[in-house]
Amino acid sequence: MFTPQGPSLRELTVQALSSVEHGYDLLADKFDATPFRTSDRLLTAVADTLETLGPFDSGLDVCCGTGAGLGVLRSVCAGRVTGVDFSTGMLARARDAHPTADLVRADALALPFAPVFDLAVSFGAFGHFLPADQRTLFAQVHAALRPGGTFAFPLPAPPPVGSRLYWTLWGFDAAMRLRNAVWRPPFVMYYRTFRLADVRARLEETGFEVTLTPIEPLGRRADGSPHCRLVVARKRGRGEA
Repeated sequence: MFTPQGPSLRELTVQALSSVEHGYDLLADKFDATPFRTSDRLLTAVADTLETLGPFDSGLDVCCGTGAGLGVLRSVCAGRVTGVDFSTGMLARARDAHPTADLVRADALALPFAPVFDLAVSFGAFGHFLPADQRTLFAQVHAALRPGGTFAFPLPAPPPVGSRLYWTLWGFDAAMRLRNAVWRPPFVMYYRTFRLADVRARLEETGFEVTLTPIEPLGRRADGSPHCRLVVARKRGRGEA
């Protein structure tokens, strides 16, 4: 896609007509050559912002894919880093890139971890979770964190209503809804179902204390608001109400 190293249109079509898990298995070998892979610029900016919030010991990358976020954890965590994903193909590529990381195949809605992590991150995966599943996802991450642990992820500002990007995302979501109405298995991937106000409320309902930190290396919009914020959800420590 867009490069000779990326998937062809035929390969993307086959992937889009598969389940989410099988689709990523098919795409894994070429995923890092697509625009879907989180950019190094964003990863570096998030790592720089997390540095101001630490220190952290052990880290967990939720829906780690090919392991782009594991590099962020390595830069800010003093202890072990772990990636979890349900695609065998994506985990194989993550293992190639991060041979010393702990990699676990599991569904993010049923994480197999005790509360042992100080920091959890996630990049680019939330569109795969319908709003009804977000509380379960957040509860699973909450259960995997030690008291006082942090769940952090970047959330870009929404595009201006009526802009080209606004209509592009709206059109993509509409096409996916049509695809899922007429084809099985479903492929859940939506760009407009992860809104800040809703996400913050669901995190707080799960038991997190939520703050927003501007990711300053990514700059600000004309109105002075940040292009991207880091959502920082902290699990209350022992003895906190």
